[in-house]
Amino acid sequence: MSSTENRQELTTDEQALLLHIAYQSIRSGLETRRPAAISADGCPARLSDRRASFVTLHAGEKLRGCIGSLEPHVILAEDVSLNAYAAAFRDTRFQPLQTNELATLSLQISVLSTPEMLDFDSEASLLANIRAGIDGLILQEHGFRSTFLPSVWESLPEPVRFLGHLKLKAGLAADYWSASIRVWRYTTESFAASVPAIRAKDRDYLVEILK
Repeated sequence: MSSTENRQELTTDEQALLLHIAYQSIRSGLETRRPAAISADGCPARLSDRRASFVTLHAGEKLRGCIGSLEPHVILAEDVSLNAYAAAFRDTRFQPLQTNELATLSLQISVLSTPEMLDFDSEASLLANIRAGIDGLILQEHGFRSTFLPSVWESLPEPVRFLGHLKLKAGLAADYWSASIRVWRYTTESFAASVPAIRAKDRDYLVEILK
């Protein structure tokens, strides 16, 4: 987690419950065109904290959707539900998910730490502050904004390329620089499972987590 926080990692049971919530929200979207409703009263304490999250869908090795929140605005369980639904049906890079695709998916949830603003006075000093393989970054320049999760380091392992592509994602040139650029870093706690594996979990066991 971020050095600015001292949160305990989610337990295996809490991770399983969040994956189940993400699956149920996608299933609800297929059946009712709405995300699964979440009751704060039934959630474990740490899933009732306001946290930001991303939900990423893969079909085999291919990305099938990714939507998330950078700032916490609802409880974590609800954030996961909303983002899972949005990743399946509202990611404009893809067609809305179809029923026959559901069983082919794997779901990944990334729970974000509180973003930490970086202090730098040049692009070189910014690059020196970035922790490759660890940091997710948020870049903001006037009306332009973008983010990369830490998992993007797998395809862009060099900090210069990582930052350049982050600028491109924001709508800026890869070599763009301005003294007004602001950058925040965050870390994620990530976990994943295939839809068949999520379905195989004992329902009564998950219900017990909610009590």
